[in-house]
Amino acid sequence: MRRIAFLFIVPVALMLVGCVSSGKYKVCVADLADAKKTGSVLDAKLKTAEADKAGLKADLAKLQQEKDALGQELAKAKGEIDAKSKTVGELETKIAAADARIKSLEDAVKAKDAEIAGLKKEAAGLSQERAKAIEEKEKAIAELTSTREKLTSELKEEIRKGEIAITQLKDKLSLNLVEKILFDSGSALVKKDGKKVLDRVAEILKKVQDKQIRIEGHTDNVPISARIIEKFPSNWELSTSRATNVVKYLQEKGVDPKYLVASGSSQYRPIALNDTPEGRSKNRRIEIVLTPYEPEAVPAPAEGPK
Repeated sequence: MRRIAFLFIVPVALMLVGCVSSGKYKVCVADLADAKKTGSVLDAKLKTAEADKAGLKADLAKLQQEKDALGQELAKAKGEIDAKSKTVGELETKIAAADARIKSLEDAVKAKDAEIAGLKKEAAGLSQERAKAIEEKEKAIAELTSTREKLTSELKEEIRKGEIAITQLKDKLSLNLVEKILFDSGSALVKKDGKKVLDRVAEILKKVQDKQIRIEGHTDNVPISARIIEKFPSNWELSTSRATNVVKYLQEKGVDPKYLVASGSSQYRPIALNDTPEGRSKNRRIEIVLTPYEPEAVPAPAEGPK
């Protein structure tokens, strides 16, 4: 561009030489020199500007690279932040679930504490009840032992002869009387000598409290004879009738009937073998069994029509 301007100026100047005076010519030459000088200055400034432009472009390219790098780092950082946010969200969810579980377990612990307290209270009550029950049982056994000792002392002659046997197993006292001491063979009526024995037994039993007095009739396995079969069709009737008559007699002698029970077991609870006379004699017996008394619950009366 500068060279074109220069080539244009020179011909114009030559054309003017022939037409102007030397003074004007000098002025033109001077102007031309100034123009050249100005053109050189402008060329230098242009080069400097272009150099500055190139530098600026280089800086721009560098900054663009830095920007791109920063953009990549920003994208990476955002990705990491998103990942961390997701992780934080998951952890917060897990923490919330753990808090709920902890609350549930704390409530369960409180409920268990209440249950334990209730069980301890119940156990304490049961311990007291158990202690009371043991005390009452020991008292009952002691009373039964006293009754056994009295019966043993009162009936020592019959015991010596083997007609009566007395046994005690904890809170159960049994008085075993062989048939011949109370009844004639095949009879359910208490004979005179048997009543005398029962009189002595009744004197002791009527003082007994809170004991069931069970009168059990037992026979051997010999079938009922034709002589009494109409009255006692089997050993069931004979054993039950004998027990019932003993109960009635004891009641007459003052034993509280609410404690008395009559039962017959026929031949089915032997205490000896029935293949010898001695064994059959032992099986034909009346047992008076004392055990703890358990009164039956009385049902509430039915309501009448309203």
